[in-house]
Amino acid sequence: MKEPTTDQAQAEDKGLSSRHIAMIALGGVIGAGLFVGSSAAIAKAGPGIALVFVVVGFLIMGIMRMLGEIVVSDPGRGSFVEYIRLAHGDRIGFASGWLYWFFWVVVIGSEAIAGAMMLRDWIDLPVWLLSIILILSMKFVNFFAPKIFGECEFWLSSIKVFTIVAFILLALLYVLHVFGPGVPVHHNLFGRRGLFPNGIVPLLALVPTVLFTMMGSEISTVAASETSDPGQNVSRVTRTLGLRIMMFYVSSICLITMIVPWWSLYPGKSPFVAVLQTMGVPGAALIMQIAILSAVLSCLNSSMYITSRILTELAIQGDAPAFLVRTSPDKAPRMAITISSVAGLLVAFSSIFAPSEIFGFLLNCSGGLILLTYALISTTYIVLRRRSKRSGTSKHFTLPLFPYLSLLCLGAIILVFVAMLINPGERNTAFASLGTAVVCYLMACNFASRLAPVTTEEPAAVEEETGKEGE
Repeated sequence: MKEPTTDQAQAEDKGLSSRHIAMIALGGVIGAGLFVGSSAAIAKAGPGIALVFVVVGFLIMGIMRMLGEIVVSDPGRGSFVEYIRLAHGDRIGFASGWLYWFFWVVVIGSEAIAGAMMLRDWIDLPVWLLSIILILSMKFVNFFAPKIFGECEFWLSSIKVFTIVAFILLALLYVLHVFGPGVPVHHNLFGRRGLFPNGIVPLLALVPTVLFTMMGSEISTVAASETSDPGQNVSRVTRTLGLRIMMFYVSSICLITMIVPWWSLYPGKSPFVAVLQTMGVPGAALIMQIAILSAVLSCLNSSMYITSRILTELAIQGDAPAFLVRTSPDKAPRMAITISSVAGLLVAFSSIFAPSEIFGFLLNCSGGLILLTYALISTTYIVLRRRSKRSGTSKHFTLPLFPYLSLLCLGAIILVFVAMLINPGERNTAFASLGTAVVCYLMACNFASRLAPVTTEEPAAVEEETGKEGE
């Protein structure tokens, strides 16, 4: 593992800037799960679902706070997988890296299908062909310097951020009777058995669903390693994450349940469209289609980025073939991008040609892996903070009430798994994800580091020969 460089010119050449990281973090919070998936949660739990978003928001805030302090304490090491390896050893590092890569590869395939189905309304082409076009387009974006990925993600995220901020402002003005005929807020919130019409138990069952809509913020900490000041950028992102979650998620859900009756919402139908139509906003459906498509493309772009970086790090550590370390002169890991895009295409094809057998199996196997990643971040924080305290270098670890808050986050993640096991609709995903993790760890015990680690001085900058750049 190379030591972090202090050469400013070398760092600036990596291409990503502070504004890229800030918008990647914002975009990581806002996704199609908020724009569309929140309708299912509201319909099942009523207005009280906002409480679940608050609780899950605090959990994500805790995870990101711990991850931020880990990176700031030793910046430039790479993705959080390398810190997990530092705390728990090569076997856990092998398993966590491959599991995280697998999770996002499945996301690539599923998001490509979702985007293709949306584009089919505008472009008369088969879904399978549109999904190929989407994946290859994002591969093209990531095939060049990291700053190209950063610019693309900046503008895609800007569309999402502008849409949600405009929605919140308009909805707030509508609730305050600044325009429109007024809205029966009290009736919409309490008209059918109060804030918790189905009791507290359904709220617990919906915690996994809500958590999965908020995933992805950790990608910004990986991207920050490709900036000139990783520690400062990570610190800035993780400090403001909680405010973003509260503003985007909680305020949106509260305003939605104030303006439209929760019992009028249906899974698969965007509650944002329902609110905009109630307020009389022209072109509401088209506005949200553009926002949702931007969210899908942003997710595809970020997924392609994170899978290629994780795969490259695995190769550097000897946990994947060494040819995956090769990068182009502008520092894009093209071999890793190609492998990840091909894997994403296979997932997308399985959704079309074997939706029940193969695609459903892949979704179940990957669905709970993000929880395992968050659990490992919690345990990594505990291990590294205690280790730094013994060595007298713990000044960057400032999370209060240690280790109780860290253990609380870990316990909350375990409770989410328990909720998945209790819920019949999530039970298969919980078992399949745990089984996948066990299999991957057993593979780590047998194969981890059998390949020789890459020991070049700058493994992320190995230039490909001209004839190898056209993969």
